[in-house]
Amino acid sequence: MELENLKVYNRAMDLGEEVWKIVMKWGFFEKDAIGKQLVKATDSVAANLSEGFGRYHYNETKHFSYYSRGSLYETKTWLTKANNRNLIKEEKFLSLLSEINQIGKMLNAYIKSIGAQSK
Repeated sequence: MELENLKVYNRAMDLGEEVWKIVMKWGFFEKDAIGKQLVKATDSVAANLSEGFGRYHYNETKHFSYYSRGSLYETKTWLTKANNRNLIKEEKFLSLLSEINQIGKMLNAYIKSIGAQSK
């Protein structure tokens, strides 16, 4: 199996690109105060999945998948702050939260599946 065939990875990559496009429209202060943290957290979701995938051992794959899940929750926090500070529209915020929740479910299923074939 290739990393690019992993649906949760692809959804996380797409989320990262969507967040990037939003943040790039912000002013300097907003980018510096919230934008950098938001982009880093969002990008870490896919990055940690890929790092774990490349370790070729299910314990390490699972370990990095937990990091990915942590980054997903951090993304949710930064998006909430951006919404509270009127940096994103409510409709977009709710759409992104829905996507985060879907990715979270996929990520939990992926974590549960890791190592199952070795038992």
